[in-house]
Amino acid sequence: MDTIHLSPGPAAAHAYRLGIIASAVAGLTGIVTLYWLGVLEPIFAGYALVLLFPVYMVFAATVLSVWLGYNKDPTSLRPVYRKKESSNQSK
Repeated sequence: MDTIHLSPGPAAAHAYRLGIIASAVAGLTGIVTLYWLGVLEPIFAGYALVLLFPVYMVFAATVLSVWLGYNKDPTSLRPVYRKKESSNQSK
C-alpha cells in the first residue's frame, strides 16, 4: 500500500514560528535568571549566550521541524537534471 505524504500547511508554519520564539524566550530567560540568581558569573553567562545558546536553538529547530513534519527522508529526493545548451545555436 502506498504511503500518503502530505506537506505541512500554514498551521505548521505558524506553530514552528511560535515554537522557535518560545524556545528563544525560554533559553534567554533561563540564562538571565541563572545570572540574576548568581549561579552564573558574567564570563559564563557570556559563554552561554555566545556559544551554547545558538546550539540550543539549532536543537530546538531540529526537534520542531521533525515534530511538525518538515523533515525529509531519502525517498523525498529526486534527481536534478540540467538541460544541455548546444554550442551551435545561432544568435
